Amino acid sequence: MDKSKFTAPISLSQIQITDSFWKNEMELVRTEVIPYQWAALNDSVEGAAPSYCMRNFKIAGKMNREKQQKGESYIEPKYTFRGFEALPENPDKLEDKFYGFVFQDSDFSKWIEAVGYSLTQHPDAKLEKLADSAIDIVCAAQQDDGYLDTYYIINGKDKIFTNLRDHHELYCFGHLAEGAVAYYQATGKDKLLRAAERFADCIYKHFGAGEGKCKGYPGHEIAEMALVRLYEVTGDKKYLELSRFFIDQRGTKPYYFDMEGHPEEKGGADGLRYFYHQAHLPVREQTEAVGHAVRAVYLYSGMADVARLTGDESLFAACGRLWDNIVNKKMYITGAIGATHIGEAFSFEYDLPNDTAYAETCASIGLIFFARRMLEIKPDAKYADVMERALYNGVLSGMALDGKSFFYVNPLEVNPAACRKDERKFHVKPVRQKWFGCACCPPNIARLISSVGAYAYTENDNTLFVHLYIGGKLTKNIGGKNVSVDISSQLPWEGNVEIKVRAEHTKFRLALRIPDWCAAGAEEVCGDNAQRGNICLPLGCKIENADEFNIEEKDGYIYLSKQWTDEDTVRLEFAMKAMLVSASAAVREDIGKAALIRGPLVYCLEEKDNGKNLHLLSVKAKNSFEISDSKIGDNYIKKITVLGAAQIAADCTALYNPLGTLREKDVTLTYVPYYTWANRGENEMQVWTRVKYN
Repeated sequence: MDKSKFTAPISLSQIQITDSFWKNEMELVRTEVIPYQWAALNDSVEGAAPSYCMRNFKIAGKMNREKQQKGESYIEPKYTFRGFEALPENPDKLEDKFYGFVFQDSDFSKWIEAVGYSLTQHPDAKLEKLADSAIDIVCAAQQDDGYLDTYYIINGKDKIFTNLRDHHELYCFGHLAEGAVAYYQATGKDKLLRAAERFADCIYKHFGAGEGKCKGYPGHEIAEMALVRLYEVTGDKKYLELSRFFIDQRGTKPYYFDMEGHPEEKGGADGLRYFYHQAHLPVREQTEAVGHAVRAVYLYSGMADVARLTGDESLFAACGRLWDNIVNKKMYITGAIGATHIGEAFSFEYDLPNDTAYAETCASIGLIFFARRMLEIKPDAKYADVMERALYNGVLSGMALDGKSFFYVNPLEVNPAACRKDERKFHVKPVRQKWFGCACCPPNIARLISSVGAYAYTENDNTLFVHLYIGGKLTKNIGGKNVSVDISSQLPWEGNVEIKVRAEHTKFRLALRIPDWCAAGAEEVCGDNAQRGNICLPLGCKIENADEFNIEEKDGYIYLSKQWTDEDTVRLEFAMKAMLVSASAAVREDIGKAALIRGPLVYCLEEKDNGKNLHLLSVKAKNSFEISDSKIGDNYIKKITVLGAAQIAADCTALYNPLGTLREKDVTLTYVPYYTWANRGENEMQVWTRVKYN
């Protein structure tokens, strides 16, 4: 692996997001989601399921103080299993017990991570003070040996690390480390970081290749990439070593989870099991994405991290195979993954049902994690294309436009009546929810959106990469000279981008991604370019002042290099034509149907615009697209109207009728961006619509 080509995210302290679209999303997180989530963590949101998260930390801290006071006379509780989710017998009379899911601690960690990122963009002394007090509560629960998981601290530490498959200790550690690093990098305060290090040291003493150490690995992955992050901020190589151990050990035989004693996993005609946990084979032998979708992409992200830092070609090759399997055979057009609610998992190849899709918000977020890490190893636009698709569609759909409600599941077709009456669709909600007992998605959205700059731009020694056209101001030191890059973008509504570079006569390269969606309209734009004498690049990309630069094109990026001066300007114009697309013939659910995309956005039909019974509609294959400004609530959008037809049933009561009795009438169909659906109340929605060819 050629490490000279690797890239790294730019520190958020060197980025200020100015983009009107994304700044609005970040402000929603800062003003709505972060305060709301804090209230939820403290069980003070009326009508929402209680979290018990901060309450558990307080009880564990109380026990810790009692232990310190009593010394040797303190009697540790003996472990008592109270279920994967422990609920109070009397909600009005809570005892000093652990309540919630076994992974409830992680809700705090994701909250503090989002807070850290938010503070880099918008300093807030009041929020920082609140975060410091929350950190005090969490750190007060830490044990003398560094262990920090309230499920076992409260229920009994005599069984720690005995059920790695199900009990999420390493998962909770992973989120704690991620949150601690983010808060440290934002504020310079290291109290939580030191707590995460102590917990990591405790884990390192317990696990590894050495004699007498446990040979297990996480049931729910995230520790792998969290340990890498801890290594990168501290420089302590044992954290990278432990991450690699978990990855190398996973799926080897004899199965570690067998040794833990999980008889329900025994057997199988081919002798393989633990597909759900991606532990059926050693990771370098895995070629198909299987099992729980979130766990899978968290694992693959950690694998890519370790491959990059160790130069492991075989591990990177495995990442590439798994990436291709997801993107080419198991990903929805929205960038969502995980087709079935049974196990929140990947289904078989090309099985992508629309109305029963699980498509968890967290899974799209995990795919974005994976994409960025692949970009760090190999700057190839195919990774950024998927990252962009998932971000604007599979992730943003998970949060309401006002930031006050959320989707866990992101289907591509919804009939509200079916969601209530069909048990196969009970997991699909026609409106966003205030909160969830298992509340992984809302804080995951918050931490991703607050750190979106780290996904938009990366760098290496001589190149600044722009993967996502998100407006922002970047300040860098290149070759000992100060460089300022100011990006303004009209995405996702228009394809115009302007980049102003201010440099002290510094030579470096600016790498600009050519989005895959600009293929629509390429001929028209390039024709115009030729007449104006500007360079004509593939896929509908135009650089107005191209003759000022040395230009290369590689792996979907334009590389511009020159001796930059006090102020240079790059102007890009990407063709952004609306386009009907079809799915592979192997996707049975979408045969004879089309979806509408424009730029990075997938569009959908809603009942609010098109009436009931969306399944009776068809869109005409030969069509013109009328794009116009509109609003949903206070939010600006572009809607698209096209010609279509509506099927009319014969005037009879029979369940089945001769084909000739069906009639159609011409109608106008109105499409809105998929991420905005269900913001105008409960109604039908569909992404894929039947095509009328004549």
